[in-house]
Formats: sequence, C-alpha cells, structure tokens
Amino acid sequence: MSDRKRTRPPGTPESSRRTHGGIRPGEGPAGSAATGGARTGGRRKDSERQRGLPPARADAAERDRDAEEAALSGEYLAGKHPVLEALKAGRALNKIWLSNQAQRSLVQPIADEAKARGVVVQFVDKRKLDSLVPGVLHQGVVAQAAAVSYFDVEDLLARASERGEAPLLVLLDEVEDPHNLGSILRTADCTGAHGVIVPKRRSAGLTAVVAKTSAGAVEYVPVARVANLAQTIERLKEAGVWIAGADAAASQDVYGADLKGPLAIVIGSEGRGLSRLVREKCDFLLSLPMFGRINSLNASVAAGVILYEAVRQRRGQARALEGGHASP
Repeated sequence: MSDRKRTRPPGTPESSRRTHGGIRPGEGPAGSAATGGARTGGRRKDSERQRGLPPARADAAERDRDAEEAALSGEYLAGKHPVLEALKAGRALNKIWLSNQAQRSLVQPIADEAKARGVVVQFVDKRKLDSLVPGVLHQGVVAQAAAVSYFDVEDLLARASERGEAPLLVLLDEVEDPHNLGSILRTADCTGAHGVIVPKRRSAGLTAVVAKTSAGAVEYVPVARVANLAQTIERLKEAGVWIAGADAAASQDVYGADLKGPLAIVIGSEGRGLSRLVREKCDFLLSLPMFGRINSLNASVAAGVILYEAVRQRRGQARALEGGHASP
C-alpha cells in the first residue's frame, strides 16, 4: 500500500503471506491459543457435534453449556419489548436469541432492528431460551447485554495518538473463551496497550465473566467489535500499523522480530489458530520458542509474552533516543 509509509521491520521474513498451519489446541483449563506450538483447550464453544456426540446428547450438552453461561455471563434481557427498546436505545448487545416457535410477526421487528444495528441474531429452539432465563416469560426473545460499551477502531488509534505513542493493539481471531478475553484485557492494561479488537461472530463478548476475569481492566481498556476482522486489518494497514500474527509454525520467534513500531498482534482461536484469510493478511508471523514436553501455552499467556516483549523493545528504543526512563 503506497500510503502506509512504512518499511518492513528488521528481522521479519520477506514473505508476509506464509501458509503455516494454525495455532494448535492445548490442554489449558481456560483454553489456549498461543504461539510457538501453543495450543488451546478448556471451555470450548465449538459445536458439541464436532466431538462425536449423538444429536440428542449434543443438543442437551449445548443447552447445559448455555444455561451455565446464563448463570455466569452478563445481563440477560427477556421479552419482546425490553429487547426491542434496548436496540432502539443503542444499548450494546452481544447477541439475540429468537425462538423458532415464536410468531414471525412478533420477532421480525426485532430481527430487522438487530440487523440494522449489526447485532448477531440466532434462531433456536424454545428450550434453549428457557435454559438461558429459567422461569422467565421470555416470549421467544432473549438478549445478552454487554457489560460495557464497545468502541470504534478509530477510537483505539486516537488513544495512541493522544498519548504520543505508536499504536499497540491486540486482535483476537475468534477467541471464544471469556476467561481468555478477560485475562488478555488485564494484560493489555498492564502493558499500556491501546485496545483490543474482536469480531462480532464466534468471539467472546464483554460479559460479566470477562469483566470479572479482567480484574477491572475492562473499564480501562477499550474494546472494538468489528464485523470483518480481515477488513479491519486492511484499515489498520492503511493507518500505518504492522500486523503480527501469532502462529505456532512460524520460523521467526518473537525475540527476533521488530515490535517497536505501530503494531497489532493477532492471537488465533482456541483449537483452530489463525484463520487462513487472517493469516494471509498478516505482515509477518511469529512464534514463541518451546523447550518442554507439553509444547503449549494459554492464549492470554502467549499474548502477554508478546506484549511485554513489545514493551521491552519500546522502552529500550525510548531510552536510546531520550536517555531516560520511558513508558511504552
């Protein structure tokens, strides 16, 4: 891109479109999606059918998981009017579930309003809604409200500009475990990162579980929610930001990459790693060196290692230029 006005960071591979395999699954209790052989596991939101369960048991397992999340995650709104008014008021909603058995005239206005506002809608069996809000008359409509509001990507870049710092962002490619998201927000705050970007679909939202796991960082780290992560990467490139993808198979490790300039670190999903399109959009890929037998790291741990390496390099650069103590 001619207007990016950037040169490739020293130590990055010539090809920005390597086709390494994705970050592999691991066994961590909170799930993993890391670099350098990092794997993912723990609480997965993948379809239970992918685990080979019979359809009936898969449906029951999915309802049980949703019921558990209903008890732990976020504030749930039930009923046509509460959800419709929340949409019209511009309240941040993570997702809306509509019953397949509900009258179309009842739920269509909600579906239309949600589509206009970019809120994810899913039609499900009534039993799923019953599990989300037990004992509540939901009229076939349930929504999960975000714990806090989302920001625009431009807000994150403006935050860096206001501080006079090169942007340092974290992009999460379908990281679905709310504990991972909460931990990454906590690390992002500690490292002075300017924000986190998540996709609207197949990604953890800003629920109460995320807020709790973040230890309050959710109040201080802006999170942008985007419809298309690949397109967002292109927008960031236009703004002069380099995109570094965390990939287990990358030949270059994090300590050999230049992380001092405008940077967005992409962490892949639990189990699948970076999606093909997102991996191809990255300017360069990096891994974490692994020496043990397990060969895996949690997603939030991997993000923390990379973020702090970026901090280390930036502090060293600032000291070299100014001769004093500097923050990232």
